Amino acid sequence: MQVFGSKPPRATSLMLMVYGGSLRYYSKGPVVLADVYDKWFKLNVIDDFDSGKIRVYINNVLKLEVVGRGGKHHAFKCGVYAQRKASRRMESRWKGIKISRKRA
Repeated sequence: MQVFGSKPPRATSLMLMVYGGSLRYYSKGPVVLADVYDKWFKLNVIDDFDSGKIRVYINNVLKLEVVGRGGKHHAFKCGVYAQRKASRRMESRWKGIKISRKRA
């Protein structure tokens, strides 16, 4: 899962990636959720422009809070992307995706 949008030279403010069966913040960042293969879990990502922070919740529990990387426009993207040490089979399933905006 990615939040696209940041100040150059980066393209993203957040990437959640699976390495070795664990969901991580980028490839070498902290583990957000261990042992994710063949499991459903609820993922909520809040990109708060006002505070500049991005919060990641797993099953309604705050697991990660990071400072965003700037940029004026952000977009959410879900899917599977080959990275370093890619396996022969990569799959992710998503359902019930909702995008909400805070009203001014």
